[in-house]
Amino acid sequence: MARAAAGAVPSAGKAGVRIVVVGDRGTGKSSLICTAATDVFPANVPPVLPPTRLPEDFYPDRVPLTIIDTSSRVEDSGKLGEELRRADAVVLTYACDQPATLDRLSTFWLPELRRLEVKVPVIVVGCKLDLREEHQQISLDHVMTPIMQQFREIETCIECSAYKQIQIPEVFYYAQKAVLHPTGPLFDQETQTLKPRCVRALKRIFILCDQDRDGALSDAELNDFQVKCFNAPLQPSEIVGVKRVVQEKLSEGVNEHGLTLTGFLFLHALFIEKGRLETTWTVLRKFGYDNDIKLAENLIPSSFKKNPDQSVELTNEAIEYLRGIFELFDMDEDGALRPLEIEDLFSTAPECPWNEAPYKDAAEKTALEGLTLDGFLSQWALMTLLDPARTLENLIYIGYPGDPSSAIRVTKTRRYNRKKQQSDRNVFQCLVFGPKKAGKSALLNSFLGRPFSESCSSSTDERYAVNVVDQPGGVKKTLVLREIPEDGVKKMLVNKEALAACDIAVFVHDSSDESSWKRATELLVEVASHGEITGFEVPCLIVAAKDDLDPFPMAIQDSTRVSQDMGIEAPIPISTKLGDFSNIFRRIVNAAEHPHLSIPETEAGRSRKQYHRLVNRSLMFVSVGAAVAIVGLAAYRVYSARKNASS
Repeated sequence: MARAAAGAVPSAGKAGVRIVVVGDRGTGKSSLICTAATDVFPANVPPVLPPTRLPEDFYPDRVPLTIIDTSSRVEDSGKLGEELRRADAVVLTYACDQPATLDRLSTFWLPELRRLEVKVPVIVVGCKLDLREEHQQISLDHVMTPIMQQFREIETCIECSAYKQIQIPEVFYYAQKAVLHPTGPLFDQETQTLKPRCVRALKRIFILCDQDRDGALSDAELNDFQVKCFNAPLQPSEIVGVKRVVQEKLSEGVNEHGLTLTGFLFLHALFIEKGRLETTWTVLRKFGYDNDIKLAENLIPSSFKKNPDQSVELTNEAIEYLRGIFELFDMDEDGALRPLEIEDLFSTAPECPWNEAPYKDAAEKTALEGLTLDGFLSQWALMTLLDPARTLENLIYIGYPGDPSSAIRVTKTRRYNRKKQQSDRNVFQCLVFGPKKAGKSALLNSFLGRPFSESCSSSTDERYAVNVVDQPGGVKKTLVLREIPEDGVKKMLVNKEALAACDIAVFVHDSSDESSWKRATELLVEVASHGEITGFEVPCLIVAAKDDLDPFPMAIQDSTRVSQDMGIEAPIPISTKLGDFSNIFRRIVNAAEHPHLSIPETEAGRSRKQYHRLVNRSLMFVSVGAAVAIVGLAAYRVYSARKNASS
């Protein structure tokens, strides 16, 4: 395994590598560059060389190098900073015969690179090895280990002599290698273990290569893997040798079926420890991974042609696949995926996609923090609605068969649905507006089956809650509630398309507080006006929360007047404290399914409609008058012509 064929290995798609050489004056920077490019030690070199290019065939990766010499004079620090910001890697030099230049690495140069925010691999190079006195001989590991522990950006250290041609090509080979085959994403130097994302990628590759799904790579599967990655088969003796190496170090790395996942990971850790990072990078890149150990962007469909008022949903085929995945990973068959089972499911992805907002805590969970099937599918529905490319990416990671773009569908526009007076959607997005302490968060919590809490904390961030709502006839629809903080409404409505993706809006107020009611109606008018102006009108419902408290005086009269004036349903009373929800979530879905109803009309909107009707009527009268005139003129001409003919 990993006996590379002749020729270049994948090189992360880079057209060239730019290496900047820095260090104290007199440490041998220019001589190092000259000797690397010409194989001859220069008798005289200028203070700073012009950019030096090593051709693509200089090293096996066949990627050309541009080497930038620099001045360490204070007056040239601005130019030095510019060059460092453009670097792919930095070669940092010291002189082996000048210990003070070695000390300056940690007291000046490495802190300076951090100050300039240079975040590329650093190769520390000791030049003038031939000038070091016998009594100055020291162990490079002994000197550099504490510096490397402090400055993790150091990729490797090497000593060389331009005068005696000692390890000169190796300097820039290591620099190029640090760019094309970096250690950082793969290996934790401190713990001497593969990094989690590397393990996850290799696990996915192992599963893809384990064609018979027996948990081990047979000799034939190992050979197929070798041919795919390195374009050369393994001889039977080589396969035996690979398995022997693994079994000697790790008995569980090989079983009667072949090389296990543990053995596969061990081999890659071994390659990296021996400095053969190009082997692991070749494997990763052959399976489509980039330098961040994520699938390359060109492998994931990311452009979806859709109008602002269209949404994206999973297809029935994808939902059935996810049902099967749920059953497969529900190892204890308790009807829920616990956190460890979720982690196992996404163990072939760079990380679990639901560990952070807006997905974290967005779905209903069991007492043991597990996701039921409805909760699991709801999370996927939310991710597909908000970030379809993320859904497709994670479907690929977990092994979705066939074309991933077949897993999603784009819905009809809301404008089309309103004209047809019905919606074709299975996932509805509901914006939840309301003043502070109105009960918005309590509404979202109750939707997720969470117990009522007396403590109230006003949220300043948007928040999502998603769940399945059972409709009459056994139909299931997914509802996404998106809580909009009161302070965020103005900023949101600056965007002309703010309501385009919204299927329905809900306005929550504290039914015992008159000021809460007034603010909720103000928000209702703001949102309705925005919809009328932009053409993205949205059905609206009013929710009278905290129905367990006494209503404010005139509550019924005020709410009746507003709902009648705006042409929408009267406020729906709920009490999250008492668990009385008046079928609110089913009613929200029902209103979203009938997008032509429950659309509020403001006074300004009504005036605009009347004006347009008047203009249209006037245009019609003008058109009719013009038509009558034209007909009359034509009749007169016919009459005149006949009269002239008869006389």
